[in-house]
Parts: sequence; structure tokens; C-alpha cells
Amino acid sequence: MSRKLELLAPGGDVEAIKAAIVAGANAVYCGLDIFNARNRASNLSFDELNGVLRLAHEYGCEVFLTLNVVILEREIKSLVKLLNQLVNTTIDGIIVQDLGVFNLVKKYFPTLDVHASTQLTTHNEGQLQFLSKVGASRVNLSRELNIDEIKEMTAVAHEHDMLTEVFVHGSLCIAFSGQCYSSSVSVGNSGNRGRCSQACRDEYEVTNVGTKYPLNLKDNSAYFDLPELVDAKVDSLKIEGRIKGAHYVYTVVENWRKNINKFVETGELYEDDSNLHKVFNRGLTNKFLKGNLTRDMFIDNPRDNSVNYAVEKNNAIDVVQIQDVRKDLYNDKNAIGATLEDKVKGLDIDKIAITIAFKATVGEPLTVVVTPSKGVQDAFEVTTTSLLREVSEKAITSVELEKRFKGVITPNYELLGYDFSDLDENLSVPLREVTELKDRVAFLLNGSKALIKHVDVPALPQQVKVAEKPTLSMLIADVADLNVCDVTDADIYFKLPESFKKRDRKYINIFLENPRLIPWFPAVLIGKDYDEAVKVLEEVKPARIVTNNTGIAYKAYEMGIEWVAGPFLNTTNSHALVTMKESLNCAGAFISNEINRMQIKDIRRPENFKLAYSIYHPILMMTSRQCFFQQTVGCNKPAIEAGCMLRCEKATTITNVKGVSFAVDKQKGGYPSIYNHEQFLNMDIVTDLSHLFDEFFIDLTNIGGGSKEKADKVELVNHFEKLINGDITVREELFTMVPINTNDQYQQGL
Repeated sequence: MSRKLELLAPGGDVEAIKAAIVAGANAVYCGLDIFNARNRASNLSFDELNGVLRLAHEYGCEVFLTLNVVILEREIKSLVKLLNQLVNTTIDGIIVQDLGVFNLVKKYFPTLDVHASTQLTTHNEGQLQFLSKVGASRVNLSRELNIDEIKEMTAVAHEHDMLTEVFVHGSLCIAFSGQCYSSSVSVGNSGNRGRCSQACRDEYEVTNVGTKYPLNLKDNSAYFDLPELVDAKVDSLKIEGRIKGAHYVYTVVENWRKNINKFVETGELYEDDSNLHKVFNRGLTNKFLKGNLTRDMFIDNPRDNSVNYAVEKNNAIDVVQIQDVRKDLYNDKNAIGATLEDKVKGLDIDKIAITIAFKATVGEPLTVVVTPSKGVQDAFEVTTTSLLREVSEKAITSVELEKRFKGVITPNYELLGYDFSDLDENLSVPLREVTELKDRVAFLLNGSKALIKHVDVPALPQQVKVAEKPTLSMLIADVADLNVCDVTDADIYFKLPESFKKRDRKYINIFLENPRLIPWFPAVLIGKDYDEAVKVLEEVKPARIVTNNTGIAYKAYEMGIEWVAGPFLNTTNSHALVTMKESLNCAGAFISNEINRMQIKDIRRPENFKLAYSIYHPILMMTSRQCFFQQTVGCNKPAIEAGCMLRCEKATTITNVKGVSFAVDKQKGGYPSIYNHEQFLNMDIVTDLSHLFDEFFIDLTNIGGGSKEKADKVELVNHFEKLINGDITVREELFTMVPINTNDQYQQGL
């Protein structure tokens, strides 16, 4: 594996990609109008993608295609069709979120290079091992990591022959990527499908500390942290911004290019980053990278801050001064735009027009001459081995040749026409040699790369259920709730925290003393918290676990522990199940709560594989490494400390301008999280799809309390057991016990 310091630029449309190329990007990432996580970008048609590939490669720039959304079962055929097309392009890699794509590529399209998207929430070494096992060659690390964590993760990635990417500039999400459901819950547009409506940028009622945009982070910029990133041996410096225009892309990429070049040549950086403030920004911060999570990471304005920055930098006070600053900024932007316009002049992604001429003379080989209309590629000719001979019948005709050469044109070319002026009549060579000529022309037009034949992916069989009738399972997080064990034979999961005290045996002892409890691991486990979670596995040696973290999944696989994929692994299709089963011996999975009945019903399980679904739980909207309380109720600490995770248990609410309140909840040992005001209660699926599921799950924790009624948990268990055993009369009682509820996600789906 060769490594270089790559500058990776966004390309939301063709003009932005051109801007990235002339600004000095080593690679660009872009999306088509399907299967990508930036639906608001203009994106590319397939023809445009081929043109971009040709143009970028002329300039030594690689192109990565984003397929970074979860895939629905009904979309597998369309995805396979696209992958069949991509293998015959010169694409340098695909960026993937859905685990099902990994298995499809490994089995059927092995020439494609697969990169793990930031949506896979990669933040511990076990996750790197998991991704290496399923076939990733590169990983985009979670943007919440600090430089020391990035350095450790990169070292592990390199041990497994994987490259690492780190976001160094552009918008920041307040939530862990891949673990944000705020847009999905609030307006039905899932970030896991590229339709994030940026609910974190919304206005809320003024909080106790006087903010109206309590979730709005400044933009990320590691411009002055380049030496630390180089020292960490990061392979790719990634700029966010596929919904930004060409002017933005050019400005940011060019400034980063100059900074990298200067550092490589002299060991020094540019001291001035003012040009980065002349394009759209919300203010800039590097606090995640520094591990210094202070309140000044936030800005109480989600709109462009470039004018405000210019005014403050120039100490403009009166109206005239401010107007002059605005005018200068406008002129500077225009000057950059003019420079860009001049640099991209003449760059085009148009198809190369070609003419195909045939020459046939008795006693000579049949010759095909391919002539491009412009000088991107030289004209070339191919000939048969055999010589043409005169025949009275079955002669080669123009009609026959045109039929034989149909389909020889690859997406990079446009056929102007055939030239048969030098084709003499009543001549013939073996038809197999004509076919060989056609194949040779196709090979040369494809960059001397053999065309890969279309692959049909067989439909997966539907295996029988593990359990004849679905059973109930439940989650608790407090030993005070162990009394529910006495009233049911159901599986009892015990929720582990996201943070542990070092060498604290509290949770190990809980499982050793209560062997019936099944460990339930959270989605995010960073650094020492991942290490402590692994110790739970090593010392308890449970027979089975549920994990929402792929790092723990890998460790369980390595130890021979049966593991089930939790609901926060966002599983939405059969091939994702196959990936986990075949690569890591997964025993079962929770199907995502974001998809509806029609999207669930055709999912097919692997053999001896359990399917589960959560029918009652608090609805998580987002989890963050930042502190929500700095911006809401206030906090005396200037920055988040190591002990905050373990000690803090604040709770509050935030209310949007529509009057809807959301619970802001911080449990001991947990990350700050925001929950919907309604509880998820889906009794419909028990009637609709009991034939598909082995297990229905209820969450009895007090986490994400909000409006959650403090119902009698034993009574809840009794009612839910009756429900899944076919007693629909308990529905009204459950609605009474859980009065503020919704199953909108099940109704609307993705």
C-alpha cells in the first residue's frame, strides 16, 4: 500500500469538480443522483461522471464516488446495476455506509476499491478491524476524535493495510455521524438517506444562557494543525462541502494546497487564513481536533459569517466603514471568481467524438481505423490475422459490420458514424476474427482495460425463523429493575454505559452475579472506554451479547462470543445481514426502526439467524461528544473534563419555534443526548410481521425520560407479553400507559 498526503476535495457538481482540480486537489469525492448522502447537492449524471473521470485523471486527480447511504431491500437490483456500470469505468474508489455493499462488492465486484464512510461512526481500533474484515481499504474517521486518538487509530489502520481520512475543513455536525436521527424524527428526512434537513441549525426558544441556536457549531478548520496531522501519518485531508459551489471549493482547496506545499517544502505554515473567511463559514474552530470542547465551539448564527469576520478584523464601527469592508470583501470574492473562471476555461467533460472506418481489400487483412475528433487520444487501427478472400456468398457487408460493432462504444465516446468507403464487396474473413476486432477496439477505447462482463446477483433465499413464535426481550440499565426478571422468562439485556471508570469492576460484577443478564453495548466507545468495554467481554465471557458498536462486534467474533447487531447499526437490507453473518459470524440483528412495513417485509435472513425489532423505546435524536448544557442551562466548567462523562447527570429541555420540546438527557457514564418528546410505540408490526421476526424488544430504561410516563415496568412487561402472544385487547391499556407515543417512522419509512 502506497501512502501520500492527499488533499481530498468535495465535488457537488461538475463546476465544483473543475474548481477542485485546478486548485490542486489530489482527489475529489462526488455523488450521482442516487445512493448518496448529499441529495441537496446538484450531483452528477452517469455520463458526467465518466467525463469527470477522464478530465480528473488527465490532471492526476483521483475520483471517489459516494454511495454513502443505507440501502433498502427493493433497491438492491438498482444498486447491482450501478455496480455493473462502475466496474467498467476508471473510478478510483466508492465510499460506502451500508454493510450490505461490502459483501456485494467483495463477492461480485472485487475490482472496486471500497472506502468506509464517516457515517459508519469509526472511533475505536476494533471498528477498524471490523471494517478491514469486511473489505474496506480506507476509513473516514469520526470527526469528533482528537489528534492523539487520530494518531493511534491511524497506526492501527496502517497495521491492517488501510488508509485514514480526516475532515480538516467545512461544516461540523453536533452529533456523531451515523448516529443522528433528528431530521428523520422531526420531519421524516433521514440523514442516513442523504436528506438531512439540518435540525441542529434550527432556531429554538431562547435558553437560560441566552442562545437561540443551542446546537449550532462553528465550522471545522485544522489549517494551522497541519504539522500534527502529518505527524499522525494521516493519509487524506478531507474538505467537507458537496453542497457548496465552485467558488467555495476553489478558495478552500487552493489555500489548503498552498499551505501543504509550503509545509512540505519549508516545514512552515502560512500565518494568514483570511481567505478561508471570505467564503461561506459559520466561524472556524479546531476544538474537536484539540480535544478542548469549550462553549466557543458554538455560534448563535447558522448563516454566513464572512461579513461579520471582515467587519471585526478591520475594526469597522460606523456605517461608512462597514460599507467599505463589505465592498472590499465583495471585490475580493469577485477577483477570486475571475481567477477561477480563467483557470477552468477550456476544461470540458464532453464525450470524445470518434469515427470508425473499415478497410477491406482482397489479399489484405480487414482493418478497422478509429479516429477521435480531438487530440485526447491518438487514432489507432486493428487488423485481422487472416487475409480477405473473395466469396460469392456470406460476404462481409456494411450492415453486418455495423451490427457486429454495436455496443463497442464506451461511455467516454460518442460515435459520429461509420466510414465504409474503403470496404470492397464480396470479401470475407472468419466471423470470429471480426468479433475479435470488435473486442480489441472496445479494449483500446476502455483505456487498454478489459471490459468486465455483467454480473447477475442471485436472489437470496428466505431461511426459516429461529423461533417458531416471536418472543419478548427487554432492556434495563439499573440493578433496581432486576425485579422484572422474576415475572418473565424473556431475555433481559443490561445496558452498558458509554464511559467507564478505569479498572472499575462494577459492571463485570453485575453480570457475574446475575448470569441471566445479557450485555448490551452502546454505539460509541472511544479510547479507554472501548478498552474497558472489552474487559467486560474478557472477564464475563458471556454466551451472547447485543452490540451497537462494530468494534465490540469484532472483539466478540474474535473471542467466539455469539453477537447480535443492535438497532443503531442501521440495518435495512438482507445483504447487510449476509455481510455480518459470513464475515464475522453474527447470530442476529435488529432491523432499523427507520424503515416501514413495506421496506421490512422482503428482508431475507441468513440461515440460523435471528431477526429482532424494537417496538417500545425512547426515540434518540442525536448523541454528541460536545456538551449541550453549555448552551442551554449553563455549566460552570470552561470545557468538558474527563470526569464529565462519569459524573454529570443534568437534564433539561429545548423547545423549537413551533413549540415542540425535546428532552436533553445526560446519564452518568453517558454522552449528552437529545430525545424526542414522544416515545416509540409500534404495536402494528406485531400484527403485520410476526411471521418475520423472532424477537420483539422493549426498552425499560429511564434514559431519555422526557415525557415518558413512569409506568409500572412489571405491568408493562405483562401487557407486552400478552400483545406478542396475540391478545390485541391490551393495545388500549398500553396506549393509556404510554400516552405520548408515535410510530411515525414505521408509517413513513425511508
